[in-house]
Amino acid sequence: MNKVNALVLAGYGLNCDNETAYALELAGASARRVHINSLIDGSVSLDDFQIMVFVGGFSWGDDHGAGVIQAVRLKTNLGDKLLEFVDRGNLVLGICNGFQTLVNIGLLPGFAGDYKTRSIALTFNDCGNFRDDWVSLKVNPSSPCVFTKGFDFLELPIRHGEGKFYSDKVVIERLFENNQVAMQYAMPKGSLADNRFPFNPNGSINDIAGICDPTGRIFGLMPHPEAYNHRTNHPDWTRDKEIIKRRGSVVDTGATAGIRMFQNAVDFFNKM
Repeated sequence: MNKVNALVLAGYGLNCDNETAYALELAGASARRVHINSLIDGSVSLDDFQIMVFVGGFSWGDDHGAGVIQAVRLKTNLGDKLLEFVDRGNLVLGICNGFQTLVNIGLLPGFAGDYKTRSIALTFNDCGNFRDDWVSLKVNPSSPCVFTKGFDFLELPIRHGEGKFYSDKVVIERLFENNQVAMQYAMPKGSLADNRFPFNPNGSINDIAGICDPTGRIFGLMPHPEAYNHRTNHPDWTRDKEIIKRRGSVVDTGATAGIRMFQNAVDFFNKM
């Protein structure tokens, strides 16, 4: 079986490329960190990959807004190639700053195959502060999203200052009607956060934490699945381990929720 090739964007303030590549490798992919300039100058071709990941960080220092300069540069230099990559049935993932970039490019929400129009903003957190925390997430089982298949609830870390999902009423309603809202911020026991802070850490409309396009192959989310690549990443891992031991159960040492999201992407191609 051939390895699934994943491209992980790097450069200009992005800082999650190493751990994202590591997570993809754990999930069974062959991951390659590629500087944005290598795509633009043609020394690396998108034709060699099946998965493209826009990673987290602070591209161009977020000087003109989170993900704005990266989106402009990619759309200007690689706009048609990105559309061709999507048309070939490949997967695109945007994490945090990558999610911000995808909505600025217009790859999300992708209504009716329109991957050029911007209709969503990810803007400053309502709390006015950068948030570095863990959040609970409720997953929509009816969503076509490839990455969230098999999930109903999970916990992931966040780290952002501009994560508030915002759009007009028509766009929000359409996202829900299409089941494009793949995950929402939730309470620890699984009910929606209902905009309660800090469970909804940024004031996102309708607790939206991640959306996909209508095909489910393009996915953007503010939480960081790559940062939950081992059970000891979780802040409660020692307590949970002790609780499990006292119940006489065996600690699960399998793949974390974060890695399973990437495995879903790899399995999407392996099952073809």
